[in-house]
Amino acid sequence: MTDTPIDTTVAHTARVWNYWLGGKDNYPVDREVGDTIRELVPQVVETARGDRLFLRRAVTHLVREEGVRQFLDIGTGLPTADNTHEVAQAQAPESRVVYVDNDPLVLAHARALLVGTDEGRTRFVGSDLRETGTVLEAAGQTLDLSRPVALTLLGTMGHFGDLDEALGIVRTYMDALAPGSFLAVCDGVFAHMDAITGERALEAMRRWQESVAQPYHLRSVEDFTRFFDGFELVDPGVVCVTRWRPEPVEVGQERDIPQYCGLARKV
Repeated sequence: MTDTPIDTTVAHTARVWNYWLGGKDNYPVDREVGDTIRELVPQVVETARGDRLFLRRAVTHLVREEGVRQFLDIGTGLPTADNTHEVAQAQAPESRVVYVDNDPLVLAHARALLVGTDEGRTRFVGSDLRETGTVLEAAGQTLDLSRPVALTLLGTMGHFGDLDEALGIVRTYMDALAPGSFLAVCDGVFAHMDAITGERALEAMRRWQESVAQPYHLRSVEDFTRFFDGFELVDPGVVCVTRWRPEPVEVGQERDIPQYCGLARKV
């Protein structure tokens, strides 16, 4: 699937995320970083789970309520429960999904993502999301880009320290998609933190930058919201992942965590 060697001496985002989600596709270096970050910011595990819950809820809404049958999932990460094609094709078997990632271990596991329904199609593209032309050309071999597509970028755009660069990349993708397409973004923000928690979050980010191959940057809620400029936000707008169309909880209530999300329509 890929000739790129897997470096087990340096932590990688997808593997650390996999560890927080309880997966087994990670190495000691990933678990060490994961434990360090979790000790500083215990909410990080809730953040990882909240990201997956938003994916499931957003895809379900898009299929059931918006009639979307095409998905471009960029920054896929390692396969886990409720992957995009599983959620979409369970409700609409004819759904088509293209995954994009450039992590060597993700590429090695791509076959697990390629198992779709007979009616639909699922494809994996091993490419860097900065290569927008390459990604769109490859996606167009499976998706009909003249019809609405849902672009999902979950836990992905925080890897760009330059906000203008990140916004430009998202705009390039959305400009290439048909009216009626959707954009779903989810990332970490500076929110719901007291002074002590904020200091620990900054220290966690410093440790992350030192230890993980892919840097990550928390943004203000205001900066995060800019990803949706020019698009029509779907209710409830830009909110904490626990507040986006939550399912009933049996005991207590969901608490706010520093992970925000949004879903918007291109009109």
